[in-house]
Amino acid sequence: MRCKKLVDAGRRQFLRGGVMATAGAVAATVMTPEQAKAQGLARVDYPANRLANIADLVVNEPMDIAYPDADSPGVLLKLGQAVEGGVGPDGDIVAFSVLCPHKGWYLSYSPDDKTLNCPGHHSRFDCEAGGQQIWGHATQNLPQFELRVDDAGDIYAEGVDELIYGRLSNVLA
Repeated sequence: MRCKKLVDAGRRQFLRGGVMATAGAVAATVMTPEQAKAQGLARVDYPANRLANIADLVVNEPMDIAYPDADSPGVLLKLGQAVEGGVGPDGDIVAFSVLCPHKGWYLSYSPDDKTLNCPGHHSRFDCEAGGQQIWGHATQNLPQFELRVDDAGDIYAEGVDELIYGRLSNVLA
């Protein structure tokens, strides 16, 4: 009988400890935006870079770009229908990094299904769904560039929503 009480006390103590550890972990990860920025965890805004003009784009034909710097290849797309994160009069212009987040292979665009595809380990990313991974070894979605279009139709990139492959953070050096 004494042994059973020790087992019950052990379970209660274990569960109580688990709850306390979980609460501590949650408290440690909940931060104000100012705290996150101070620790370098906030999304990084890059300077605005002009990528192209709407008149330069052809529906479903990728345009090679570099953003936020020359060491970060990307692609600018006019998809022909409004999509998540799309800008422009039709809400169909998007831009993504073309470095696979898994191993950094250069992605190629498939106009048939509007995906970016990795030749290395076959990860696939849906350009109509904000670069969401739909297949493969990658562990994150494709970094999408935040765009804006001015009154003259010039397209500017102003930020990135995911970590670009090969960078410990998206901070420019």
